[in-house]
Amino acid sequence: MKIGIVCYPTYGGSGVVATELGKSLAERGHQVHFITYAMPFRLDGYHNNVFYHEVEMPNYPLFEFQLYTLALASKMVDVIRYENLDILHVHYAIPHATSAYLAKQIIRKERDIKVVTTLHGTDITLIGLEPSFLPLVKFAIEESDAVTSVSRFLREKTLSNFNIKNKEIDVIPNFIDTNFYKRCVDCDVRKQYAPNGEKILMHVSNFRPVKRVTDTVRVLHEVLKSVPAKLILVGDGPERSDAERLSRELGIAEHVRFLGKQTGLPQILSAADVFLLPSQSESFGLAALEAMSCHVPVVATSAGGIPEVVAHGETGYVAEVGDTERMAKYIVELLTNEKKHARFANASRKRAVEEFETKLLLPDYEKLYERVLAMPRTSETNGAAYSNGALSYVI
Repeated sequence: MKIGIVCYPTYGGSGVVATELGKSLAERGHQVHFITYAMPFRLDGYHNNVFYHEVEMPNYPLFEFQLYTLALASKMVDVIRYENLDILHVHYAIPHATSAYLAKQIIRKERDIKVVTTLHGTDITLIGLEPSFLPLVKFAIEESDAVTSVSRFLREKTLSNFNIKNKEIDVIPNFIDTNFYKRCVDCDVRKQYAPNGEKILMHVSNFRPVKRVTDTVRVLHEVLKSVPAKLILVGDGPERSDAERLSRELGIAEHVRFLGKQTGLPQILSAADVFLLPSQSESFGLAALEAMSCHVPVVATSAGGIPEVVAHGETGYVAEVGDTERMAKYIVELLTNEKKHARFANASRKRAVEEFETKLLLPDYEKLYERVLAMPRTSETNGAAYSNGALSYVI
């Protein structure tokens, strides 16, 4: 199969899942084509059967703002046409679903390209609800040949927020390679950042306001009243400076370490005793799942789809958004009870392996593609129905 991937290449869950999906499909012998404005950050090194198509941005003084949506649609048409694609699967509704619809209309006289849209989070719960975007997102969803969401929470939000009535939305959870995300026993990270045996709290994100990174600092401040601990923050973004400032104001800056963006996450996560995810909104919580796969219990908020990943009282705990005192209490409970911590850690790994392993969920996408390809074709060329060539996909 020929597979193309349309996604954001940046440090975020949607791009991570799309990239890992493409890599996994390539390992199964499919030909994968990534279509985006930069190389996805998880696409490091050489991968057999993987190709990259860069979206070129026009530079014309008349246009005050960049025309990425149009440039992306044009590149989609090129890849569809010259790589003989049959399915266009786009990750994130804005602007990818809109670009896909435009590409579908441009190419319709040549072939009946099918469009699959995967919804990931803020494209539905935040940005998509802006009055200027809402009708556009609703239209793109309804015009897609198939739609998926990464959690039941996101599915219900999409149906209600956009008043979707005649479109089925399949829930296919995010997934990880548990053979890659596994605990590293002899890891130097703990020795480096907790040389005196302190417990380690960890948070990984893109540091956007919705992640409430400053709450991790407030939680640490409470935990330090009972347990010697360090906080390791992985990632970067607009909230980093506020978190740095707060740690100094609370007098705990020496207990907080900012590592910036990192790629060797299993080694880093293996140093953690508890993973902290205080998000205001989270459609799934991929970072939490990655930590769980490395035997790390998670303390998070009950926002969005997090409870579908973190089993309260089994693999971690969930609290209300902003309740840093409750989160700190849960963390202290785990850090001061070795038997409970071990039980939660083992349950976290077990849940990741048995419910969210890549090999378990990848067939769900393949079945979806087969269903979409079986739909009646509508385009005609020279009065005759278009005949499908080699089976191929764009993700």
